[in-house]
Amino acid sequence: MNTLERTGLLGGTFDPAHNGHVAIAETARRVFKLDRVLLVPARVPPHRLSAPVASASDRFAMVELAVKGHQGLAASNLELHDPAPTYTTETLQRLIDAGQSTSQLFFITGADAFADITTWRGYPGLLDQSHFVVLSRPGHDLSTLRHNLPEIAHRFHEVSLGGFDCFPDDERTAIFTVEANTPDIASSVIRHRLSVDASVDDLVPSGVARYIHVHHLYGPAPRGKQFQ
Repeated sequence: MNTLERTGLLGGTFDPAHNGHVAIAETARRVFKLDRVLLVPARVPPHRLSAPVASASDRFAMVELAVKGHQGLAASNLELHDPAPTYTTETLQRLIDAGQSTSQLFFITGADAFADITTWRGYPGLLDQSHFVVLSRPGHDLSTLRHNLPEIAHRFHEVSLGGFDCFPDDERTAIFTVEANTPDIASSVIRHRLSVDASVDDLVPSGVARYIHVHHLYGPAPRGKQFQ
């Protein structure tokens, strides 16, 4: 592993992977000039009350299809084979142990998830393992997020969509907030559409739609595309 390679990490259930995931990864890659963004499906998501609908192997395959053709984006199996829940701090440490520099590591998440950062395993130490890239989400104002986390408010730095130029001088890792105009898509909405035989063509990449159809995931096959 190239320790100077600027790496982004986007975790999730990806049940299924959709256009919103790709847009988030692409936005982070462009704004922070990342060499690569790894999309990491969790075999056992630690913060979900119910198990994923699709298997870990199916979800990984759909992530691979979602990022196909997107330079710098790749599916990662870092958490794919863990029988127990895998926590962010553990995944970050695996990359660090493999030679990834913490100063070149960027964990990507939404403001909705980051609002609960104090409940994450390893907090507050995990904030020293990586930079955190926090993208805006509907109903979660970034300034309110900072106000609600006074103990780490000094680590917040606003970054425009125009690009990221330099690191702050006062600390090794930081929390970067970005007002991003990414699609507001939920995997649960996709699963519901599929369960009632509605089209998801506007929500998932064509390769993912094809995979769902071929493998009969989430109920009736999606309408609206002709699969050859």
